Amino acid sequence: MGEEIKTEGSKPQQNRRRYYYHRNRYKQNPNKQNPGQPPEGKKEITQTSFKKITVIVPLYNEEESLRPLYFEVKKSLRSLTCEHEIIFADDGSADKSLAIIKDLAKADNRIKYLSFRKNYGKAAALQMAFNMSTGDAVITMDADLQDDPSEIPNLLKKLEEGYDLVSGWKKKRFDPFIKKYTSRFFNYITRLMSGIKIHDFNCGLKAYRREVVQNITLYGELHRYIPVLAEWQGFKITEIPVKHNPRRYGKTKYGISRFFKGFVDLITAIFTTRFINRPMHLFGFVGSFSFLIGLAVNAYLTVEWFLGKPLNNRPLLFLGMLLIIVGVQFFAIGLIGEMIVHNSQNEKNYVVKDKKS
Repeated sequence: MGEEIKTEGSKPQQNRRRYYYHRNRYKQNPNKQNPGQPPEGKKEITQTSFKKITVIVPLYNEEESLRPLYFEVKKSLRSLTCEHEIIFADDGSADKSLAIIKDLAKADNRIKYLSFRKNYGKAAALQMAFNMSTGDAVITMDADLQDDPSEIPNLLKKLEEGYDLVSGWKKKRFDPFIKKYTSRFFNYITRLMSGIKIHDFNCGLKAYRREVVQNITLYGELHRYIPVLAEWQGFKITEIPVKHNPRRYGKTKYGISRFFKGFVDLITAIFTTRFINRPMHLFGFVGSFSFLIGLAVNAYLTVEWFLGKPLNNRPLLFLGMLLIIVGVQFFAIGLIGEMIVHNSQNEKNYVVKDKKS
């Protein structure tokens, strides 16, 4: 074999050749991963009023799915009459995910990416990608190809109807038994506590108007409650059924610990959306209720004491005293919270829909 001759500029050419090789290979057999599906027909062009679409893909160790995902996303975006960009948010992957993203970005200048040094979580990856986005409509989707990129035009059509956030509903799920039914229970509790009537809060496939991603802050596991955070800000939300595919590569990142973390963050989401600017409504109510119950218990025991019944062996006396003390403490916490809110109040706490000065 002869010695390979390297020249300046050969590396970009190699990257382009690699890109077209994988693209053509995927085009030749687009249904390789979905045997039995009919070949594609002519793609329908979707008219949209949005000037630019941002597709955000958070990921963690998804090296096998990234190339097929990219080509499917591009295929779906080609049916839209607007500009687009794709942002890959790598949450500290330990595999070759970042190298593959860089390889794709060299051949496509519409790709942006960020990569954390360690795994911070999906909420952090989404928040950073939101900050990088420039589209007036933003689509989020998971990287494992269970979210179907062909749903992007459908989400945008629903967004065009006047909604600010459209959430996907995985009506028919291809997940393990435990994940499927814990998710149903989780969605039921979230629906009950938040009062928002959608079926699937945690679906990764969502569409947002730019104003939504500019006015919500994600951390911890709050990505599960984006509809809750958006609804509190006054945005109009809805959902549509979307395709959910079986996992093609790798394994699920879901664990039982995430289930319990999710419920802790549900309390956080409810508190920060409903009571962050009026803490007395929560702590004052709990404190007043506890105080009044304790007062009623001790009033009853006082009447019995006047009737000659001794109180030295009545545990109910200690319960009444405890309830009164706890009630006073909760009430005091509510007052302190109100003072903090009063001193930190400013215009940034309010989302303005329209304004003329």
